[in-house]
Amino acid sequence: MPFELESEHFDGAVKVIIPRVFPDDRGFFMETYRKDMFTSLGIPYDFVQDNHSRSARGVIRGLHFQWDQPLAKLMRVTVGSVFLVAVDIRKGSPTLGQWFGLEVSAENKRQVFALPGFARGFCVLSDAAELQYKCTALYNPRGEGGILWNDPEIGISWPTDNPVLSEKDKKAWSLREWLELDHANHFIYP
Repeated sequence: MPFELESEHFDGAVKVIIPRVFPDDRGFFMETYRKDMFTSLGIPYDFVQDNHSRSARGVIRGLHFQWDQPLAKLMRVTVGSVFLVAVDIRKGSPTLGQWFGLEVSAENKRQVFALPGFARGFCVLSDAAELQYKCTALYNPRGEGGILWNDPEIGISWPTDNPVLSEKDKKAWSLREWLELDHANHFIYP
């Protein structure tokens, strides 16, 4: 099988996948996605958009999500290394506000899948990193949001105390503010 399910978190809403890598003296080959195999791993979703970002050391992007046209993401790093995080923001969830974090790198080739209802973000650990991710819905700027990277109610153990942030990420909601908005009703557990 070209993919191994390494671990599941939040009752399978977040999954870590390891692709099978075929190295040789020229480099390596690996499949990064196959619908039939991902379906057998409990990921039967259709991806409709691919994104690619590059960031410098110490950049935190996130914690992002989309409530209008909610989307799942399959994320992987192709250059460098990041600390990738998923936070449960589903109203009524027994794991609301809990987070999962993992170092994902071009070297370890881990992939992380997270369902809608999870805010996702990452911190760059290497001099630069490139993250590529597949989405199950098209980007909708009127229906996107973010949770503050250092919300004390969540308590993520980021690998930096002084990140480089976008203006949008500096002004993100706290988890408590998010839950008070009508938009939060798009993510009700289960």
